[in-house]
Amino acid sequence: MARKPVVVVGRKLPSAVEERLLRNYDARLNPDDRIYDSDTLLALCNGADAVLPSPTEQLSSAVIAKLPDSIRIIASYSVGVDHIDLQAARDRGIVVTNTPDVLSDATAEIAILLLLGAARRAAEGDRIVREGRWAAWSPNFMVGIQMTGKRLGIVGMGRVGRIVAKRARGFDMEIHYHNRRPIEGESARYHATVEELLPHADFLSLNCPLTPETRHLLDERRIALLPDGAVVANTARGPVVDDDALIGALKSGKVAAAGLDVFENEPAIDRRYRELENVFLLPHIGSATRETRDAMGFRALDNLDAFFAGKPPRDRVA
Repeated sequence: MARKPVVVVGRKLPSAVEERLLRNYDARLNPDDRIYDSDTLLALCNGADAVLPSPTEQLSSAVIAKLPDSIRIIASYSVGVDHIDLQAARDRGIVVTNTPDVLSDATAEIAILLLLGAARRAAEGDRIVREGRWAAWSPNFMVGIQMTGKRLGIVGMGRVGRIVAKRARGFDMEIHYHNRRPIEGESARYHATVEELLPHADFLSLNCPLTPETRHLLDERRIALLPDGAVVANTARGPVVDDDALIGALKSGKVAAAGLDVFENEPAIDRRYRELENVFLLPHIGSATRETRDAMGFRALDNLDAFFAGKPPRDRVA
């Protein structure tokens, strides 16, 4: 009987995914859901054929350089791969895959939740009710900003961005977007630069990947281009936003409210966000539905199955 490939699994995965892993692979699972440091991860990789990491496992160039020669593929349980040094993997001939498509609907739902929750002061209202501070109805009590009929700017018109646009049309929003190139057949208004887009964004949804070009994309200079009182949501990656700039704009009222699911240095977020009433904060749950988390695992396993069958993995990124 042929030896099953050995797969090191970074985090505890959904039960259905782990059951399939154990059927087809010699899986080194993480039942306690520990966050492995680099030394622990490298030790687990001894004699293994593959790594199935999550975004919490940082596969830097230094870590990849120390991986044993037996590791031939990194099948990430994520769509983003900024936690993996792709060039270092290429240099060592290690294949890298991700899990696109399956997260798009769930992440788009969170983007709409953030926009709506921030605009309508949902987190603040929840606190008032829970803390017993709700006294009586008043015409001026908890007045927020209406989404319906407003202009939505989308930075990054990929899979998630297009679904955000589709959902936002249910609010009769006028859709504007910036992407590296126009999307064929997309009826929204295209802007060739972020700077051209921002003055048209009463609401702004950040859906772009994290790259050297998009790091701190939303900085003080670009925030100044937004309409006064804009609402901002980020479901992309935390470092797309310059925290100093956004916090300053939230304090001044230039940005009326923000909804954030991702943060720079998460979970050690900038403490100043916790002190602001006009921020709706979520703990990076864009893909956190039962259906999506299962689908992510199955997509990662599909890539492993193809690779070990001698076929090209569907979602190869390096």
